[in-house]
Amino acid sequence: MENWNLTSDFILLGLFNHTGAHLFLFVMVLTTAFLSLVGNALMLLLILLDSRLHRPMYFLLSQLSLMDMMLVSTVVPKTAADYLTSRNSISPAGCGLQIFFFLTLGGGECFLLAAMSYDRYVAICHPLRYPVLMSWLVCLWMILGSWFLGAADGLMQAAATLTFSYCSSHEIDHFFCEAPSLVRLACADTSLFESVMYICCVLMLLVPISLILTSYSLILATVLQMHSNEARKKAFTTCSSHLSVVGLFFGAGIFTYMKPKSYRSANYNKVVSVYYTIFTPVLNPLIYSLRNNDVRGALRKFMDQCLALNYAGSCAAPGCKILSVPSISCF
Repeated sequence: MENWNLTSDFILLGLFNHTGAHLFLFVMVLTTAFLSLVGNALMLLLILLDSRLHRPMYFLLSQLSLMDMMLVSTVVPKTAADYLTSRNSISPAGCGLQIFFFLTLGGGECFLLAAMSYDRYVAICHPLRYPVLMSWLVCLWMILGSWFLGAADGLMQAAATLTFSYCSSHEIDHFFCEAPSLVRLACADTSLFESVMYICCVLMLLVPISLILTSYSLILATVLQMHSNEARKKAFTTCSSHLSVVGLFFGAGIFTYMKPKSYRSANYNKVVSVYYTIFTPVLNPLIYSLRNNDVRGALRKFMDQCLALNYAGSCAAPGCKILSVPSISCF
């Protein structure tokens, strides 16, 4: 096959064609992505404004929302633009950036979820030592470590992927640049790189999930020894939210990267990719807002404040009397 240089663009074959059914699916995906951005932005805003959420647990949660927003923004705008304009090309630099951000955010989220499980372990199993074991400094190092490990994996795979020479067939059967899909187009022998890439993905999944399972095994043993039903219920409610997010994220990741290569297909990869790049991020704020009393309280407080401001604004005209506007502070 004729070699292809890195001055040419790749062609993304996309997720949808221009039939009526696919147009409906495109609108559904776009709506879901928009709701994901709004939900995670609202979660970030609540954590910033409400003093009751100024704790390490919610600082970690704010980073999860930030990563989800960035993940959706990395994939969906380009996919939507390609579908609407029918211009599916992407430059090598753009493809490398997509791979880098996708792996940085995906890998970082794996380690961030492990940090969140450690936070719950300390809060439930060692509550009196929580200010020491989970101080703001420890929390900051956990967050920086999550971003660093994700970025290291993303940089390594993006740089290595773009060093290969590619053949004349430069159509990527995907809706965004993903390293495994791009490597299939290389003319050179990529078996060593694919093995290293597989090991990296397995480690990025198995190390965090092992820490998570260990943390929750210890939490479960502690909860079962609690004599107070109220304390036990509160612990289960708090942890079930996190376990739901862990199950959704790691389930999709393991199903994608640890399944034998012979069982994968392009359509299979696309469907699973939609799940963990678009649908999982929209579920995270819903899970935490519905299952967490502190977040629900902060949301009610924020809505009351918005209603109070709207009511005050509507009565700004002369002769309009404000009967009672509750005093609501975000701090």
